[in-house]
Amino acid sequence: MSVTVAVPALGESVTEAIIAEWLKNVGEFIKQDEVLVELETDKITVSVPSPVSGIVKALKYEPDATVNVGDVLAEIEPAEEGSQPEAKAEAPKAEEAKSAEPKAEAPKSNGEAPHLSPAVARIVEERGIDASKVEGTGPGGRILKGDVLDHKPAQAKPTPAKAPDVGGDEPTERVKMSKLRQTVARRLVEAQQTAAMLTTFNEVDMTNVMELRKKYQDSFVKKNGFKLGFMSFFVKAAVEALKEYPAVNAEIDGDEIVFKNFYHVGVAVGGGKGLVVPVVRHADRLSFAEVESEISRLAKLAMDNRLSLEDLQGGTFTISNGGIYGSMLSTPILNPPQVGILGMHNIVERPVAINGKVEIRPIMYLALSYDHRIIDGKEAVSFLVRLKECIENPERILLEV
Repeated sequence: MSVTVAVPALGESVTEAIIAEWLKNVGEFIKQDEVLVELETDKITVSVPSPVSGIVKALKYEPDATVNVGDVLAEIEPAEEGSQPEAKAEAPKAEEAKSAEPKAEAPKSNGEAPHLSPAVARIVEERGIDASKVEGTGPGGRILKGDVLDHKPAQAKPTPAKAPDVGGDEPTERVKMSKLRQTVARRLVEAQQTAAMLTTFNEVDMTNVMELRKKYQDSFVKKNGFKLGFMSFFVKAAVEALKEYPAVNAEIDGDEIVFKNFYHVGVAVGGGKGLVVPVVRHADRLSFAEVESEISRLAKLAMDNRLSLEDLQGGTFTISNGGIYGSMLSTPILNPPQVGILGMHNIVERPVAINGKVEIRPIMYLALSYDHRIIDGKEAVSFLVRLKECIENPERILLEV
């Protein structure tokens, strides 16, 4: 009796994925726990293993198809390795054989090339891309469809579809959005349409934090093996502010407000596939060094595209640091079902009034976007003021006052 392989749970608020790549064809043998298919969500790539050893009897979807949690992806006929005649394993159904043709042709036309799925091979062939020049972001460096679509146009052959329109217009180029980018775009729009989102701003004097880091940086590095950054201060300050204003750490469930008495802070980091938000769990229980260590670990996993679903689930509040890219001010978009997100920005020396005198201080603008359905303006402003107080007087974080 065949065993079905279904789309697994994909994480908090994620209900659908895209078939990125089949790693087995119909008729092939697959071992238990060997990866059968890779799915792409707007957050990560999910590898789906086979629950049993056996022969792949059916693949239910083509590459690039959108699937939902619980959908049946494939059927596996339990069997022992070697029990299937070799000829049969090499002779999948006509439609599978047809879809597999580009896989063989693409490496042939491009010389030595990495293993490509049928969908990826088609794009490589159509665009004349040298697959060996494409950096793969899938597990083990495997090239995914998004990698090829995002490949620099200068390395692809021009096609008639990219020619300038008749009528004297300047040359333009049209590139279809990947399914992954379409999903991200839709979720961003949904976040803005479903929440009563507002943003409030403040500025924070970074003098004391910068002096504290400078004073103890060498000792910190010697003891822990990594530097003390700014993010740990903001994570700890946010926790103190969340304790005082619990609505910012809540979420809406139907006609109820769910107040969360734990603090899982999501920290937006740049990954191999774009911006992701891994979660620092129980940030209130961690020391500064433990927060920095966890952020460093998660950032490295993000760059290597090795974040797990668990790394991305359960966040109660998010911090995004656009300042590392030079952003002076922004209005961050909520990360549903969370109702608050803090935006950090670059630090710029500005003239400020201190005790009646003008001084030059390192100033950062802060932005708090919040869901006005459950957070009042007074709460939002007070939250940001509380966070500002903790950063400007970091000893308050340690003393929790």
